[in-house]
Amino acid sequence: MKLNKVFIIAEAGVNHNGSIDLAKRLIDAAAISGADAVKFQTFKAVNMVSKAAPKADYQKKVTTPSESQFDMLKKLELDSVTHKELINYCKEKDIMFLSTPFDHDSIALLSELGLKIFKIPSGEITNLPYLRHIGSLNKKIILSTGMSSLKEVGDALEILTQSGTSIENITVLHANTMYPTPMEDVNLNAMKTIGDFFKVKFGYSDHTLGIEVDIAAASMGATIIEKHFTLDKLMDGPDHKASLEPDELQAMVTAIRNIEKALGDGIKQPTVSEKPNISVARKSIVASRLIKKGEIFTEDNLAVKRPGKGVNPMQWDLFLGSIATKDYQLDELIQS
Repeated sequence: MKLNKVFIIAEAGVNHNGSIDLAKRLIDAAAISGADAVKFQTFKAVNMVSKAAPKADYQKKVTTPSESQFDMLKKLELDSVTHKELINYCKEKDIMFLSTPFDHDSIALLSELGLKIFKIPSGEITNLPYLRHIGSLNKKIILSTGMSSLKEVGDALEILTQSGTSIENITVLHANTMYPTPMEDVNLNAMKTIGDFFKVKFGYSDHTLGIEVDIAAASMGATIIEKHFTLDKLMDGPDHKASLEPDELQAMVTAIRNIEKALGDGIKQPTVSEKPNISVARKSIVASRLIKKGEIFTEDNLAVKRPGKGVNPMQWDLFLGSIATKDYQLDELIQS
């Protein structure tokens, strides 16, 4: 991950709809946007969900209601050959490939493929064997915390660290697992709570509509921002509707990069751009009337006016009562 910069993950997820061509087009869009990584999902439906498991309500609204969650996910699997092709394509496009594993076989596959960052989805935060497996790899970890309490976050972190991953290699993402997330449920301050309580790097995985919450998260110190995107919100599939389209993704990345610049280094001092205005906007001590050499400076014959090229008015008290060493015309800058 890049230091001193928000690491932006464009979450393609399952928005490829099982098509490698669509997956590559998503990679293209992510690369053009300026995101640091594009992330997919790695799973085997048979390992992930029972055939009787129901779909979430938001999934029912955007997919065939009679279709089971198992059947929906089965169509969205990416095999190992496809993973390799997408990884190579990402290298061509100079964007990092990431994928979230949802089962042990998928963890093993991504490890074999050389992924250096492992993303743990919110749904696995209470999956002890899964957490122990990823923690044992001693890789960089991104942990999403949707649907969880602070205690559950702490329990997951304890398992990961006890399994072999140092806390310095873990970034915890505040998240809300509703697609889309209502604004009143975002609770973005909880992101800071996580960071402060566990002394860990923090970020935000966003499922709201729009980009304003992501910009706010960046301004609050998020080191990672993750956001779902698609080529078209009207496509069939469970996550398209709550995703950004390419132009929105690009606008989000641009806004976050601008926020990074605007946050600066925290040192309060004149900037390069404003220094030329110091002499224009500030003032100096000047003669408020004709002053003769040897005359005493008083509040009656001195004033403070622009430009700021002369004696700083903060020295006003030092000049009162002193003697003029030359003649001064009206508005002439007093010399030190």
